[in-house]
Amino acid sequence: MSSPGIVESAVTDPKLVGERRQQIVRAAIKLFSEQGYYGTTIQHIAREAGISVGLIYQYFRDKDDVLFLTLKLVLESYENEIPAALEGVEHPLERLCVALGAYCRIVDRMRDATVLTYRSTKSLRADRRTFIKEGEERTNRLLEGCLRACISGGHMRPVNDFLLVYQYVHFSHAWALKQWAFRDRYSLDDYVEEGIKLLVEPFLTEKGRAAMARNKRKRRRGE
Repeated sequence: MSSPGIVESAVTDPKLVGERRQQIVRAAIKLFSEQGYYGTTIQHIAREAGISVGLIYQYFRDKDDVLFLTLKLVLESYENEIPAALEGVEHPLERLCVALGAYCRIVDRMRDATVLTYRSTKSLRADRRTFIKEGEERTNRLLEGCLRACISGGHMRPVNDFLLVYQYVHFSHAWALKQWAFRDRYSLDDYVEEGIKLLVEPFLTEKGRAAMARNKRKRRRGE
């Protein structure tokens, strides 16, 4: 059996593989979300993508490959885009707030895939479930690093950082999981702002409250 992180392809052109797999994954996300993993066949995916079943098998060995690559792409988005959003952001509190906002924005862009992650990770073979869990833990460590920098800098009081980071994760994912409840109440920016009020500001020290106020003034001025 190949490495759990590898999805093998009979096609060797990386550009073509990337483009075709993206097409197939888009169709799969739609169908997995509507019909469930077990209710969706490769034939259904091929029909939705407008390609032949044989073509899918040039890029994926089976349906497990399609689901796995979908969930892997979600995790890679977190791991690549959150650090990119933090580039040039120096203040620990600002980094934490930016990281939380970046997480929510990725979820917003990948709402169906986020919901699919909750519904269907259990359908993967065991070694790939472990791979997905390890990817989630790496993303959590990104947030944990931001939180610990706030605590060590005296901007937030000591907390159970492991549990608080999971509150950040659940809050971010809830934008997709409970979109029916939030969509008529909040814009994404408002949702992020309310999350900071609930999950960051209550833990601020006096030093942290002063820094947060300065950061808010800078954002209003567009600095």
